[in-house]
Amino acid sequence: MKILVCISKTPDTTSKIAFKEGNTKFEENGVQWIINPYDEWYALVRAIELKEKDASAVLHLITVGGADCDPIIRKSLALGGDEAIRVNAESSDSFYIASQIAEVAKQGGYDLIFTGKETIDYNGSSIGGMVAELLNMPYVSLATKFELAGTTATIDREIEGGEEVCEVTLPVVVSCQKGVAEQRIPNMRGIMAARTKPLKVVEPAAVEALTNIVSFELPAPKAGVKLVAADNVAELVRLLHEEAKAI
Repeated sequence: MKILVCISKTPDTTSKIAFKEGNTKFEENGVQWIINPYDEWYALVRAIELKEKDASAVLHLITVGGADCDPIIRKSLALGGDEAIRVNAESSDSFYIASQIAEVAKQGGYDLIFTGKETIDYNGSSIGGMVAELLNMPYVSLATKFELAGTTATIDREIEGGEEVCEVTLPVVVSCQKGVAEQRIPNMRGIMAARTKPLKVVEPAAVEALTNIVSFELPAPKAGVKLVAADNVAELVRLLHEEAKAI
């Protein structure tokens, strides 16, 4: 079995967010970069668990980005995986990124492709579905549990008001979220081994991006808190109605 896990570089949630060049580009100076948590904690860890159960399984990682993504992919290799592939291109367009992943996946003949449910910077939740469509594979999103028996996968996923259990035959693309695995921390052996694991850099396929970012905008600063005495119900109702527009 061959498994491909999609990895993305994202800003740490504690980083101060700012924009430059007329709010058209993200200001990267001083930003701490991390592996996208949904990719690392859930998609990658579940793939590692499957590999641990099947010694013959091959686990590859893929990211689309420049050389500055190498530390992130090396950390991913420290957690587990046999080798990594970096498509040497930078883009914020979901279709472009998905097309690059799909092109590599076609050549690799993977049985299972994992993504996180979304990245914590753009929150697009679109890569997995696009990759599946480009590869003509079934797609199951928002997986909270993934079990594999032979070539049949049983996947629990969240739906409105409950859960849904899906059964699908490999190959399949799955986006993962909380519940599908537990977070792991790289150990020293993994960190040392990651230094010598293959990291293959490939040039991007000729694909035209369908979207581009016009501008960014920070949310408006939060207004000050207004305290209302517990016995002044009329004032509380007035504020909720006239200012908060909640009632």
